Amino acid sequence: MKRIATIGGGIAGLAAAYELARLARGGAAVQGVLFEASTRLGGIVETVREGGFVIECGPDAWVTEKPWARELAEELGLGNEVMASNDAGRKTYVLIDKKLRAMPDGMRMMVPVDLDALDASELFSAVAKQAYHDEVGRADELRANAPAVDESVAEFVRRHFGDEVLEKIGAPLLSGVFGGDVAKLSVRAVMAPFVAMEQESGSLIVALQTRAATKTDSVFTTLRSGMGTLVDRMIAAIPEDWVRLAAEVQFVSHGEEGWLVGTARGVERFDAVMMAAPVDVARALLEPVDERAAQLMDMDSSSAVVVGFGFPDASKFAVPPGFGFLVPPGSDSLLLACTFVNQKFDDRVPPGGRLVRAFFGGKAADRLMRCGNDETAAVARMELARILGPLPEPQMTVVRRLQRSLPQYGVRHLERMKELEERARALDGLWLLGNGYRGVGLPDLIRDARTAARQFVGQK
Repeated sequence: MKRIATIGGGIAGLAAAYELARLARGGAAVQGVLFEASTRLGGIVETVREGGFVIECGPDAWVTEKPWARELAEELGLGNEVMASNDAGRKTYVLIDKKLRAMPDGMRMMVPVDLDALDASELFSAVAKQAYHDEVGRADELRANAPAVDESVAEFVRRHFGDEVLEKIGAPLLSGVFGGDVAKLSVRAVMAPFVAMEQESGSLIVALQTRAATKTDSVFTTLRSGMGTLVDRMIAAIPEDWVRLAAEVQFVSHGEEGWLVGTARGVERFDAVMMAAPVDVARALLEPVDERAAQLMDMDSSSAVVVGFGFPDASKFAVPPGFGFLVPPGSDSLLLACTFVNQKFDDRVPPGGRLVRAFFGGKAADRLMRCGNDETAAVARMELARILGPLPEPQMTVVRRLQRSLPQYGVRHLERMKELEERARALDGLWLLGNGYRGVGLPDLIRDARTAARQFVGQK
């Protein structure tokens, strides 16, 4: 019987333990132990259900075109819960000069598919609109001059569309997903499909127009009862005696005897370790095992603060149609973004209700980390009121602080990860899982974790 330790019970560690348990039920001679420092599993994936409201405390969906989260949900018997975003009403706004300006229809991140809709937009100046049109005619030049090495997101977007597009859409979009500085983020790590489009077509607009003709799926997918249901179903499929809550791992070591994992309760031996702890925690644990690997894991991480407000009467709090708005860096607002949840997804509110989620990142999130829930909620209400008008009293409020939850994929991230994976392979029986390495979305984390578990038991 092989024993494997999974350190960290966020979505990656939980998916790894789930897959090991599934394989064990199928006859694999494997036993898992899942160590989680806190008293709950799921990490930042958590759903609060109260008074008819379904409020996500972390991610509210996954990207539809990545299949691995949906495959897991269906495997767990949640196929009838899978729900697409209301893309017929998808519209996103950007806060410009204290007013919400709609992004043109047919945008894929900062790239337009419909140039007529772009021309009709109030968001961009005539100069920026011309830069978009010019990008189509520069296809050969852009393809020929595509860099052979990594560059920042800012450099990539600026080469194609200029500073205005970067500032109004590029920076707030990427900050919303990665919480990072576009001047430091690696374009090859965080926008790989767009890098491939440049290498193939030169023009990103031309490449997306070609793909748009066959693309019909909604952008986002979630679960009707909330993302927390995915966590609950995985937990139910893992043997109870495999799970150790409030069990902070104090050290790991590797030698002829295999892997040793130490907690306050003692030391246990394992044949392998799946390191799914946050990247800074994983780095500290692995530094005595492989100093170079720890150096490669040294990366910045940003925090986020999420505040959800449930209102019983939507007529008393009007919001524009669409999914929400973004706030560019340097705007006179502490907010990073806001989602109009009940317009993005069905079945999120009681009849006639309204649900919004406010997001803070960067320095604003760092400041709010030191505030209590009431103060944080008051700041969120004030910032929302400055943009959307006076808010009525909410029926319920949820505040979550996601400290250092977003690792920053800096320029040359993929090169560092290639070396890191080589070192991990050299340490027989070590897998690195989580959002610090090969993607931050739920589908990526689930894919990586389940693949690692299958590799451990000798399946591909």
